[in-house]
This record gives sequence, C-alpha cells and structure tokens, in this order.
Amino acid sequence: MTNTDLKALELLFQRPLEPVFTTRDQGKVVLELPDSFYTDRYRNDTVAVSNRFSQDVDLKIPVQELANKPNLDFAKKLGRKNQFSLFNDRHREIASQLITLFMGAPNLKQFVSLAAYTKDRLNPVLFQYAYAVAIAHRPDTREVPITNISQVFPSNFVEPSVFRDARQEAATIGDSGERVHVDIPRNYTASDREFEQRLAYFREDIGVNSHHWHWHLVYPTTGPTEVVNKDRRGELFYYMHHQILARYNVERFCNNLKRVQPLSNLRVEVPEGYFPKILSSVNNRTYPARVSDQLLKDVDREDAAIEIAEVERWRDRVLAAIDQGFVEDPSGTRTPLDEVRGIDILGNMIEASPVLSINSQFYGNLHNQGHTIISFAHDPDARHLEEFGVMGDVTTAMRDPIFYRWHGFIDSIFNKFKVRLDPYNAAQLGFDGVSVDYVEAKIGTSNARPNTLITYWQKSSADLAAGLDFGPAADGNIFASFTHLQNAPFTYTFNVTNRGARRTGTCRIFICPKVDERNQPLRLEDQRLLAIEMDKFTVELLPGENTVRRQSTESSVAIPFERSFRPIGAAYQPKAADELARFRFCGCGWPQHLLLPKGNAQGMLFDLFVMISDYSQDSVVQPNTPNDSCSTAYSFCGLKDKLYPDRRTMGFPFDRRLPNANLTEMVGAFQNMAKTDLKIVFNDRVVDKP
Repeated sequence: MTNTDLKALELLFQRPLEPVFTTRDQGKVVLELPDSFYTDRYRNDTVAVSNRFSQDVDLKIPVQELANKPNLDFAKKLGRKNQFSLFNDRHREIASQLITLFMGAPNLKQFVSLAAYTKDRLNPVLFQYAYAVAIAHRPDTREVPITNISQVFPSNFVEPSVFRDARQEAATIGDSGERVHVDIPRNYTASDREFEQRLAYFREDIGVNSHHWHWHLVYPTTGPTEVVNKDRRGELFYYMHHQILARYNVERFCNNLKRVQPLSNLRVEVPEGYFPKILSSVNNRTYPARVSDQLLKDVDREDAAIEIAEVERWRDRVLAAIDQGFVEDPSGTRTPLDEVRGIDILGNMIEASPVLSINSQFYGNLHNQGHTIISFAHDPDARHLEEFGVMGDVTTAMRDPIFYRWHGFIDSIFNKFKVRLDPYNAAQLGFDGVSVDYVEAKIGTSNARPNTLITYWQKSSADLAAGLDFGPAADGNIFASFTHLQNAPFTYTFNVTNRGARRTGTCRIFICPKVDERNQPLRLEDQRLLAIEMDKFTVELLPGENTVRRQSTESSVAIPFERSFRPIGAAYQPKAADELARFRFCGCGWPQHLLLPKGNAQGMLFDLFVMISDYSQDSVVQPNTPNDSCSTAYSFCGLKDKLYPDRRTMGFPFDRRLPNANLTEMVGAFQNMAKTDLKIVFNDRVVDKP
C-alpha cells in the first residue's frame, strides 16, 4: 500500500457530513477528484470548489477515475437525512449490498475511488458503517486504522451544548495549542430522583457505547459470507452480551439497586423512561425520549413493520426448540442443540443473521425486532414523523436502562438452554497434578494491602475535531473533557505447583459478587450468572513450584484507553514499527477503565476465582493466516481472520451448572482452582488523567 492510499482511506473517516472535496486532517490534506465524482449540486462549480479547498494544503491526493460507476439505486430507500439502524431489516439489506460492493473492488486504488464516489451519494451513517466493515475485512486494508465512532459522530455520545462551546473555542482561539478543553457535563440525563441515574456513568460511558458499535462492525449479520460467517459468531453474540449484563447487574449491586427485571412481556407498561439529550448526526434532531410507563405497541411504519404477536411467536418457537433439544431447517431436517454447537446455533437464530440462521423464516428475528418495537414506543405509526429512539442504534442503545431489561430476557433464553445441559463433571473441570496454592491481586503502591483494589473518577479528554462538520475546527484539535470510572492498575500473583513434567495450562480469572444489594449471600447459581471474566491466558508450568504474575492492563477482555480515544492524524501515530502495529485496528474490546466494577466506599466483597485448565483440552489449531497485532481483547471479540482461541465454551466454567453446593466447596474439590476474598473500594474523587 502506498502512503497516499493509506492516507486517503483514513481521511474518509473524517468530517463525515462534508463533501469529499473539502479539506481534512486539520486542513492539511485534500482529495483531488475527477469531475465525474462531483454530485449534481457541485457539478457546474468543480473548478471553483476545487481551487478553494486546494489552497494552502500540504498534500493533494489524486483519486483515480472509476472504470464503471456503480448503480446506487438500492440505497435510495434510505435518505441522506434519515436515521440508519442495524436492527432494521431494510437498512441491513442496503448495508449488505454496499458492503458487498466495497468488498468487490478489485484493488486498493479502485476501492479508494469507489468509496470517494459513493460517500456523497449515500446516507452518511450507512456509508461509515459499510465502509468500516469493508476496511476491517478486506485483506489489503489491514493497516488502515478505523477511527473510533465517537470521534466520527460525536453528537451520538456528547451533550449538545458541548458543540456550541467547541465551535466558539475554535473560532476565537486560532492556535489549537492554546485552546482550553471543553467540559462534557456529568449526569445530564436525569436527576437523582430517578434511581436508574445511579448507573448513568456506566450506561452513558463513551467507551462502553463505542465497544458495542465496534463489536457489531466486526460481527455484522448481513453481507458477503466471508464477512458474516465467522467462527462461533452466534456463541460470541451470546457471551459478549451476557458479560455486559453480568457487569451491569454487579454495578447495580454496587449502587444498592437490585438486578434488572427481564423484559419478558412486551404488553405491559415499561416503568423506565429515558430522555437521552443527544443529537442525531444526520439530521441534527434530538433522539426521541420514552416517557415513564410507556405502553409498547405494534410498529406500523413505511420502513419498519412488526407486530408484538409475531415476536411472541418467534419467542415461543425458540423456547420450544430448546425444550425439544433440536432445531429444524426449512426442509424439516433436525439439528440437535448439543453442548458443543447448540449455543452457537441459538445465537445466530436469536440475532437472526439471514446467512447463518438455521431457519430465519420460522424462528424469526427476535433480538433485533425487540429493539425495533422498543425504539418506536413513542411514535409507532409515524404520525408525529419521529425517528427511532436510542434503542434503534447500536451506538446509543446501551445508554437506555431498557437495553439491559431486553437483554436480560434474551439472556434468560440462552440460560434456559444452558440449564438443560448436564453439570460439568470432574474430568472436565480438573487438571491432575496441578494445584493453585496462593492467589493475590495487589495495586502497585508500596503500602498497598493484598486483595484490596481501588476505583475512582478520572477526567480524560478526546478530540472532537474529526467529527465537527462545517465548523471552524479544520486548523487544529478540539478536545472535550469527560469524567469516567477508573481503577488503579494491579498485578495478579499466583503460586502454582506442577507435580509432573513440563506442560501448558490456561489461566482463567473471574470475580464473583458474594452478596446482593441487600447484603444477602448469593447462591452458587447466582454467582455463576454474575461471574465477570477478568482475564484468560496460557501459562507454561515447569515441574515443581511456579509463580505466575499478570498485569491487569494485559487483560484479554479489555483495550486500553488510548485505543478508544486516540487523536486523529499522522502526527499522533507511533513511529516505532512494533508500537504502530499495536496501535492499528484495536477498537474492539471492553474499555480498560471499566475493567473493575465500581465497588463502594466501605469495600464491596467479591470472590477472586482462579482456575488453571488443561491446555491440551483448550488449544485450537489456527489456520495459516497472517498474524494480526490486535489480538489482545479476544475474550469478547475473537481473533481477526482466525478461530476463537479457546476450545472450551465461552465463559467456562461458569457458563453451565456446577456440581457443588457453593464456590468454596467446588474450589475445595479441585486443586487446580483457588479463590480468595477480594475487596473493591470506591474513592469518590476526580483525578486528572496524566
């Protein structure tokens, strides 16, 4: 790839609402387009606009003419100022055709040309989604960094008054180095009279919502087979969302709230209201609110029509399949829902990938259409010409308390299947000759007590310039400061005895809450469903005693702050080859700053659980594909172009029923497991990010 190809592809993530011919990269770079690329609005002014934007730039990148202009009629049903939703069947089909078009570009230069030509002729959010999917999956774009969605469309993540302040700062202070950081307010969506607002720091976290978008980008439900049909995709849909729900429920305990009540009945009033107070990037309207005690109704709109009764039929068919132990394809052929493939089959049915579902006509599209019904609760028949609420958009859905209730219901279906399976037995859980003798987690300060971890608030900043279309920020950065939960880094130390020859194990680390919001002890079955995966990695065990140390920042679950909120532009990219490799395509993963639950001021107690399993039963023979540098957060995101790197079912050993009465008894029965009490103390102070 030439440097100009790389640069051109990066530029198309910036200023998403502006025409392709305007300057990007802080006003330093411009794409030189063939006359035929200009839309009808500018076709008679190509010389004037080209001259205007090509002055005083450092780099002009010529874009190659297209051999054949694509027919984009398939996308006309989605207007440029309409909202785009991955939960909408029509929108997903349009996105599928666009992804197929992008994937089919014969070479890199033609892909650049195709993207530049289509950008100004398509809905901006549709374009950015399909374009990012293609960048993530084309073999010739491995080195292209995908800009975080919060920096492409910041209005989906930030309270609107921030943009007024940002544009004022950019217009009045010419030197971007002298501009002050604009503050994003905290807790702006509700007062403390609303109990659910105690969890706003989690639901409205920029990193959490960026993760949700990026996961659906890596695992689309429609498109070419090579894009959609990934190893254990359905199981990963289940497990990633299951872990989000477990984390959310534990956060609720930290804030004296009970677990979410699954939204199993779509015909009763929804007590939780939500007023998001954020703008849609494409039409500059606020996302509609849902009032308290809203009654859900059938959706009857031009681009979305779904009856609650139809969703209920799909639910009943999926539940019946679990009870029967098999699913049927359109020809009537039965496939058993066994302990190996059953969860994967169910995941692809419930999220309903048309490519992967065993029978999408019969089992339907339960997860997505539930999102659709909820997202149009305020205007189900379009009489008020309102677009969908935040539940209709993967970049915003996790902001709404009802997201967790809906996924609580979806998770209950998966758990119904899991409960059908036999409990794990000794052969599956044990590792003969290996014992975990000591477990500790400790922060880095010299006087720190073992197994006492600290959380606090941190003030950080992100650059909004790339997403501030038609504003005065082209000549520099515009940083916004926001406050989020953070944890002090810590180190795990485990002593492991190997009474045998040298061998390899898989170290699995979870934390399980010990009590609920009323300080009542949790049963093992409750702990199983609330277990939070913290890390997973292989260990080489020498004969005798081994000491295993692992930094919390190395977690297989999370990605560091810098990968989520890196500044835009070449000046901010690392120069060293190894650092640059780690920097690229690493956007999928749980945010490191939310690796730990909040805890509380007194110190919330957890079981820190450690298990060493037999790697010979865990290992996966990978295909001979190029190594990808962004493999750290594989627990939730898998490995790019590879098989999921753990043969066990995701969440093992807590994904199924366990053979013991409680966690203490289980650890006592298996030497390759250990646990200790862990305390998480919340310090209610704000620390500036260094």
